[in-house]
Parts: sequence; C-alpha cells; structure tokens
Amino acid sequence: MVCRYRMAIMTHSTSFALDEGAIGKLKRLAVHWKVSQAEVVRRSVDRAARETEPAKPDPIAMLKRLQATGGGLNKAVADRWSAEVSEDRKR
Repeated sequence: MVCRYRMAIMTHSTSFALDEGAIGKLKRLAVHWKVSQAEVVRRSVDRAARETEPAKPDPIAMLKRLQATGGGLNKAVADRWSAEVSEDRKR
C-alpha cells in the first residue's frame, strides 16, 4: 500500500498584531500540538468557521413539521391549487 502525503500549498500570506497574552497562547499551542504557529492559526480559523456555520436543515424533520401543521393550507386552498394543476396539465 502506498500512502502519499502532500503538504498544503499556501498561496496567501498575511500579518497581524497580537497582544502578549494571545501570542503566548499561540506559541504554547504550537509547542503542544507540535506544529507551526501558522498551522495553529489555520486550525483555529477552520474550527471557528465550522462552529459558527448554521446547522443544515433536516429535510425529513421539516417535512414532518409541515405535515403536522397542515402546511398552512386549508381544504379550499388545496382544492383550488389542485384544480389549477389539473388545468395546466391538460394544456
């Protein structure tokens, strides 16, 4: 079995200022994780982005909620819609 590991190619470079507390934490994490300070920043940004992304809606749960509430349709509205669809299909 052949395993090939490739290092990510970094195409952007940036600089930013950190206070003493933040730089100390960054350096300690880099030593603890045995990675570069840049890798600590990349991992931290990735994790923060994943944690702040809105949860993807569960289509099955959404359908069940819609069916439980009747979907906001009453019989008269549903019948009109059904008649419209039937007419459109005939055309």
